[in-house]
Amino acid sequence: MIFSSSTGRSFLLSRPFAKATAGFLLFFLVSPPALGKEKASAPEKPFHQEVIRGIELLYDLQFEEAEKIFARMVSDNPKKPIGYFYMAMVSWSRLSIGFWDAETLKEYVDRIDLTISVARKRIDHREADSFDYFYLGGALGFKGRFELMRHNWFSSYMLAYEAIEALRKCAKMDPANVDVLLGLGIYDYYTAKLSGVVKLLTYLFLYKGDKDEGLRKLQTAADHAVYSAIESKSMLLHIYLFMEEDFHKALPFARELAEAFKKNPRYPYFEGIVYIRSGQDGRYREVLEGIRAESARQESTVEAMMWKNQALYLEASYHLFRDRPEQARAKLDAILAQVEPVTDPAMVAWPLLKKGMSFDLEGQREKALEIYRSILAMPNGAGAQFLAEKGIDEAIKKGDPFLGY
Repeated sequence: MIFSSSTGRSFLLSRPFAKATAGFLLFFLVSPPALGKEKASAPEKPFHQEVIRGIELLYDLQFEEAEKIFARMVSDNPKKPIGYFYMAMVSWSRLSIGFWDAETLKEYVDRIDLTISVARKRIDHREADSFDYFYLGGALGFKGRFELMRHNWFSSYMLAYEAIEALRKCAKMDPANVDVLLGLGIYDYYTAKLSGVVKLLTYLFLYKGDKDEGLRKLQTAADHAVYSAIESKSMLLHIYLFMEEDFHKALPFARELAEAFKKNPRYPYFEGIVYIRSGQDGRYREVLEGIRAESARQESTVEAMMWKNQALYLEASYHLFRDRPEQARAKLDAILAQVEPVTDPAMVAWPLLKKGMSFDLEGQREKALEIYRSILAMPNGAGAQFLAEKGIDEAIKKGDPFLGY
């Protein structure tokens, strides 16, 4: 992953590649992935409700409770990959909301590698069922994303290729597994959208990708999957909002997820962005007031501040899209004046990123570059590095969809 100021920007080979790559990387930093589907006769059946409950806790940012559930799975079945995979997803979820400290990063890498090792051991010993291939595919996919973020193009693509082969094996063994369409749909969509080095690699392996087929698979998973339905909806929200800019299709997903996960302020934030982008200022203000009201309802000072900052962040995004960079900076400075880096590190790096964007919108390129470079030098860039590198490569323009990220 990109975690230090030594990160280069050579991967931004072209404007389309920069845009697609930023979308691809950020896409997986938004919400915790949820994978897996057990048949009634599968050994994982006793875990059915536990997996569902653990996944819901991840989306509601209740990481400690989710970890307890998945740790029990590891303890009860240490020779199967299911528990190890979801333990890795707890670590990934923490990274995804900005906790990119060295300890969490190492924990994530160790857990994903252990998942791969356990799954491969079962396959090597001819003990594997379809779920072992499923979790192997999921773990390989996440390791591939890790290598992509490190700009290790060939190893990233090879891991992705292996992941898809494992998921296809799972689908062949269990044709009724709709959840497998999440990974396959992502692969179809993004191999069709990407350009540059990654696109070249897909052609070398005789795979062109199919955007429409990817969206179809993701929609099917959203409608019918058992465990990956939530993540499929979250991914479709991000695709339609940031990649396709189809706000009519993005809105139902934003509304549903905001209603389902009331402790997670990101989904109402994205609902507000949909309204901003589609010119529904009245609805945007309703969402904004709802986020403020949620802040006032919180008993915890930390959570109250988290919601308050999310409201300010949404206001800043509104001003950026309405070409009011100075007003946007006032809201961003309000966040930076009160944010607690230990409990909410994302609200340090991302407001800084948007300040850089505001200067780009005013044509103050040097000020923007200074901020983008400062983000790359931060010990914890909380994921904002990806758009900072995009901003270094080319100035952010009016209407850029990532003004709303």
